[in-house]
Amino acid sequence: MKSENTRIVKDSMGTLQVPENALYGAQTQRAINNFPISGIPMPHSFIDAICYVKFACSEANLELGLMSKEKANAIQTAAKAVIDGGYYEHFPIDVFQTGSGTSSNMNANEVLATLGNQLTGVDIHPNDDLNMSQSSNDVIPTAIHVAASIALEEKLLPAMQKLAQTIQKREVELDSVVKTGRTHLMDAMPVRMSQELSAWRAQIEDNIERLKDTQKRIQKLVIGGTAVGTGVNADPEFGRLTTANLATITAMHFEPMDNLFMGLNAQDSALELSGQLNVLAASLMKIANDLRWMNSGPLAGLGEIQLPALQPGSSIMPGKVNPVIPESVCMVAAQIMGNHTAITVGAQAGNFQLNVMLPMIALNLLQSLEISATACTQLADLAIEGFTVNEANLKRALEANPILVTALNTVVGYEKGAAIAKEAYASNRPVLEVALEMTDMDEVTLKKYLDPHLLTLGGNPSI
Repeated sequence: MKSENTRIVKDSMGTLQVPENALYGAQTQRAINNFPISGIPMPHSFIDAICYVKFACSEANLELGLMSKEKANAIQTAAKAVIDGGYYEHFPIDVFQTGSGTSSNMNANEVLATLGNQLTGVDIHPNDDLNMSQSSNDVIPTAIHVAASIALEEKLLPAMQKLAQTIQKREVELDSVVKTGRTHLMDAMPVRMSQELSAWRAQIEDNIERLKDTQKRIQKLVIGGTAVGTGVNADPEFGRLTTANLATITAMHFEPMDNLFMGLNAQDSALELSGQLNVLAASLMKIANDLRWMNSGPLAGLGEIQLPALQPGSSIMPGKVNPVIPESVCMVAAQIMGNHTAITVGAQAGNFQLNVMLPMIALNLLQSLEISATACTQLADLAIEGFTVNEANLKRALEANPILVTALNTVVGYEKGAAIAKEAYASNRPVLEVALEMTDMDEVTLKKYLDPHLLTLGGNPSI
């Protein structure tokens, strides 16, 4: 935070200067001084999650008779003020900080203590009040799960459902459109465009189911474990009460974690969620690349579809329009895959009773959730919803496709079929014309076997 004027603050290690208008205190300033690493602060969604945790903890301490109503109200007023969208400039600590996230926990404690006093006039201590019954070691893992749960429930799953619904809508619209199928990027048997799109929809729907299964574990919270999982300095009911309070104020289905020791020393659930996002990234990249190929050309490529024209595609070639949304989605997918690698390394960094890469895990997991949600929405709205089909191109490719001869395998055999296909390729003639010459089948029968639409129905087209 930029400020020409400073004030002197102190903590257990001594005194130092902080900007005069900063809401934070000495421990935050020490972290600012110690970690000028990337300039990347913790995500706003993570800050919000810590504030939710502090709100819920103060309510639990009030219920247990450990905190006065005035102090609990002051903490909750301050937490709500941050959650409502302000004061993020007072949370400047770099993500690459102490691995437990202690700096971010104390940053929140100091800011909420100062803000609570400013808003209510009640004197609050960053450690004794804001951190009552807590440790950074259980607050930060809890905040990761809370932030991830909110992003999953409120952003990603709705975006994925919208994408699946958009694809399904186009399936219905394009059910009568038949095109050349492709395997190994080479011509194959015909498919209906609805069948091709149904694979995309099924991928997204499967990803939704995977994420919903993981959701059960990411909604389990370790608050109450305090420093090492034993719950030292916390009432035995504190974790249960705090978790129940978090469920109430966020409208999420949170539960206490079954084993608090595991919740502190491992980040398996965060890694599992990242792994499911990695699967989603692969699915999104596959769909985006299919769209790019289908849109390629329009003259020298496949030219099967035309994506919506959103912006000029070149600074030097007038009239060029590029598939910018699929390209953006592919980059999002690549980023998620990279984030997953980082989270995988971070998740194994649980030394004895504590994981020591929590801030990095939080940053990457929350970014993956955020950008995957936005990518799903943009892919649905700006690519799949509005692409048009170049049916003339599809028909031309179908009529010239010698692979249609596959339908004759049961009648003329594989070797004869291969000979027909080779001749069709060599002479650049329709397979129907060549088959009339090389078999004793009549045109009516051959047309029945080689009808592209009938071939998309499966089975034997002659039956």
